[in-house]
Formats: sequence, structure tokens, C-alpha cells
Amino acid sequence: MNSVNPTAVTARAPGKLMIAGEYAVLTPGRPAIVAAVDRYVSVTATPCTTGGDVELVTDLLSHPVPLRRTATGLRTLLDRDREHLTGALERLVAVVHLIDGLRAELGMEPVRVRLAVRSALHEAGTKIGLGSSGAVTAAAVHALTRFTGMPLAAEVRFRLALLASITVDAAPSGADVAASVWHGWICYSPPDRTALLHSLRRQGVVRTLCAPWSGWAVQALPPPADLTLMAGWTGSPASTSGKVSELRTLGWWKSRAHHDFLARSGGVVSAMGSALEQREPQLLLNALDRAGALLADLDGETGLNIYTDRLTALCRTARQCGAVAKPSGAGGGDCGIALLSSRVCPDALRHRWSSEGITPLVLSTAPPPTAEAGPPQRVGPQAPDYLRGALTPLIERAPR
Repeated sequence: MNSVNPTAVTARAPGKLMIAGEYAVLTPGRPAIVAAVDRYVSVTATPCTTGGDVELVTDLLSHPVPLRRTATGLRTLLDRDREHLTGALERLVAVVHLIDGLRAELGMEPVRVRLAVRSALHEAGTKIGLGSSGAVTAAAVHALTRFTGMPLAAEVRFRLALLASITVDAAPSGADVAASVWHGWICYSPPDRTALLHSLRRQGVVRTLCAPWSGWAVQALPPPADLTLMAGWTGSPASTSGKVSELRTLGWWKSRAHHDFLARSGGVVSAMGSALEQREPQLLLNALDRAGALLADLDGETGLNIYTDRLTALCRTARQCGAVAKPSGAGGGDCGIALLSSRVCPDALRHRWSSEGITPLVLSTAPPPTAEAGPPQRVGPQAPDYLRGALTPLIERAPR
């Protein structure tokens, strides 16, 4: 496990579309349905040959950023690059820091590495709401652990990627990370990220990896039968973290209305999951329509501006073409989605969207690259037996 791959190791992870369960999935144990799509982020790990310990490269920046390891974390060699540690490189820095911590707990030395990112989840450098943060994190964990001689199963990679994510921001659910790890269509329920972050800081990576993650579950779902999923980009990026932070400051967050919203959302997700499993396209269309109405009600109760003018136009024109549509994710910009029956012409909807200033995205469900990486029938909340078995001796020796 201490060996380092002397050649390049590349991993890629797909983006995602949120289908149903937005905002409810922020609460531990509350489900959402998310689909991985065939636009990818790739991360390539190679030996670092510059003067730093780590070099990070992304197509969002015009130059590589060399870093050195210090007692307080990764630091830039050049002052001009300092801002990127909490900007374009934030997720990569979090992954390197977490894997360094894991290796230290396992008695391994840190590794000098160059990580290079290429992303198809942006348009001209602007994110388009396909879960680029989760995809970068998942791909970086996969590439770095393979490069450092630590090939890991999908569930362990997910746990590491989520832990890295919550060190940046513990508010988002991690649904994008799950889609990027397992691909396909999944039903995802999040763990308590605040509790995980507390455990990570108090007990370290190994103990947190092996602990039960209360509320967490992932279940495979079949993609829609006899329906076409389309997505349109509004041209305006939106901040999921910003919307989540805003919602948490409102009185609604601790109100009866929030409790009712969670119950209604759970019913919609359950109905949608059943429709997918039973291959009932009309029931699926009905469930997606209910999911959109639920977001509209939330928007009316909170004033979050989930339905911007462009997203409203996206949904309206889809309905006029005979489809069902809603925002995908937190709203306020980014993407909307539509489900079309075989009676609806996709080209007609693409034309209508384009006339409204909405960019149709050419997307399909991202298939699993291997049988191992495919969505599980169900996992969570316990750590897998082989992981606990391998790490138990280390846990017992670790300081409490």
C-alpha cells in the first residue's frame, strides 16, 4: 500500500441532475433522486517534479499552482495564488489534505503529486449546475488513492469524498458526490454532515470512516422507461450553498411548514422511485409534476427566488410542448429539466427553449464504467465489513 504509481493515473466522474427532493435532502435521512449524466470531470495524478510538494492544475486557471505542506496545511509558494485555495482549487486542496490525514493515521508518508483537472461541466468557465464540485471531489479521491497505491471500492471512495466535501462546506447534502461515484439513477439519503465533521475533527479519518453514518443510504434505480430526459441551462450560474445558507436563516427552517415540506417531499420521492421501479411512465410524469409544484410552494413561502424568469420560461415552454418540467437543484439559475413522453418532439422543445434564451444541453444517463462502480441495490449506514476488518487494528491503536 505504500507504493506510488510512477505513471499517470486518470479518474473521471460524471456530473448530475437533481430530479426530486431538493432542499428536503439537506436534512439527514431525507431522500432525493439524482441522475448522473454523461458530462465528466477528469483528474490525472502524476509525480510532482516542480519545487513544491503538490502541484494543482485546473482549466479554470491559466497556470499551475505549486503548494508546500506545512504543519497547518497546504500553502502556496507564490502569494498571487493564495486566493485560489478558497476558490478554484478548494476541493482539490480538501482532498489532498484528507488523504494526507488518512495516510498519516495509517503510518504512511505523504506523497508528492501533481493533480490536473479537466472539466466538461462548465460553459466558457461558468458552472452550469451539473454538480461540478461533487464530480471534482469524487474524481480527485479516485485518482489520488489509486496513484498512492490505495485502490478503494466505491463505497469507501464515497465516504472519503464526502468527508473532504464537508471540510469545505457541511451544508450541501452530498447527492452530487454520490451520483459522481455510482453513476446511473439513485435514491440518496444523506448522513448528518455536522456530526461527521465533528467526528473528523475529534477522532480522525479512520474512526470516522468506520463509524455508522446515521441516515445515510444509497439505492440503485432504473432509468425512466419510454421517457426522454432533457435539460436546459438558463445561462445564469447559481450558488447552492448560498441558497441553503439563506434558507437556514429564515424562520421557515424551524417552522411547522418545514416539517410538512419534508413529509410531502418524501411522498413525492417515494412515488417517483416506485414509478421508476415499476416502469410506469405516466406515474413518473405525475411525480415530477408534483416535485415542481412543491418547489413552487417553497418559493412562495420563503421568497428564495427558486423560479427565476428563465426557469419559469423553461417550465412553461416545456408544458406547452406537452412535457413536464421543473428546476433541477436549488434553482435561482443553473438548469431545469423536462421529461418527455414519446408523443413529444424533443427538437420542438429545443427550439422553444432556444427562443427563450435557454441553452438545451445534450445529455444522457452516465452508465457505470465497470460492474464494481455501478449503483448498489442499497448501502448505508454501516461501514462495509471488509473496511472495518482491515482498519480495526489501527483504530484500536489510535489515540482516543
